[in-house]
Amino acid sequence: MLACSFRFALRFCTGALLGALLLPGCGPSDPATERAGADQYPQALTPLHRYFNVHWAQHKRWDDGLAEVATYAAQRVVYDQPRAYELTIITVKEDFNRAFDVKTDDYQREDLFAVMKVNEFCQIPTDNYPYHYLTSLFFRREDPLQLHKMTSSSQEWCGNTFKALTQQSQGYQLSYNSYWDGQGTGQRTLPLDVVLEDALPYTLRSLRFNDEPLFELNVLETQQTSKAAEPKRYRAEVRTARAADGEAPRPAWRVSVRLERGKDNVYWFDQQYPHLLLKHTAWDGRTLLLKTERRYAYWQH
Repeated sequence: MLACSFRFALRFCTGALLGALLLPGCGPSDPATERAGADQYPQALTPLHRYFNVHWAQHKRWDDGLAEVATYAAQRVVYDQPRAYELTIITVKEDFNRAFDVKTDDYQREDLFAVMKVNEFCQIPTDNYPYHYLTSLFFRREDPLQLHKMTSSSQEWCGNTFKALTQQSQGYQLSYNSYWDGQGTGQRTLPLDVVLEDALPYTLRSLRFNDEPLFELNVLETQQTSKAAEPKRYRAEVRTARAADGEAPRPAWRVSVRLERGKDNVYWFDQQYPHLLLKHTAWDGRTLLLKTERRYAYWQH
């Protein structure tokens, strides 16, 4: 087994990140716009990158203007009871502009750069009222490890909470607005050497899957909550192996992420590209099992 202790500190050129709290609009990206913006954040390979295929999202599959829409039978513990619901993960290529750091409406601009958008949406019923969560993650197309931007919101009858993580030259800025006492509004600075737990269903798809890797990475706990407390960071161990027969709906790679002793998250990915997430179990009772997957322009009526 190989161990990798590293500092995953990427340095980027200074860029304008205006209007960072705006959510992008829907719609397909222009496949021709792979020109501007590629030099805004030059990629710096780290020891961790050896375990990943950084060209994973460059496949022509993502240039067809369609979104991958995967729906899962899910479970999560709310009020000490497991709650069954559906969670949908949408993966699609979009073109951002630097001026507003959102999906562009003008494909003739000179400040465009390609991102992969991953939307995670669910509605969780409980005895009294439902919970809604929507998390949007944006990755530079050329680097599935480095999150460029994240927004996450929750709504239920007690109130709503919004969080935004934006990439700066020296680290991430996490802004939040919640209804919890002591967590009303504020900002935090986080290092760039973290991978969000919510990003793992995307980032781990780009692994160079084999039976060898044992490596470590810094994981920031899930942000799909209504609270805005100081997020916990873990030094996690990652192992990959071929899943046993019957462990997943079809032949899969099994990726275990040990956050700490007693906190194991396990992900099963299809052995075939694009390595779709098939199944997931988390230490706190969250589970996912793939129900349906299709590619279509979900924003069109």
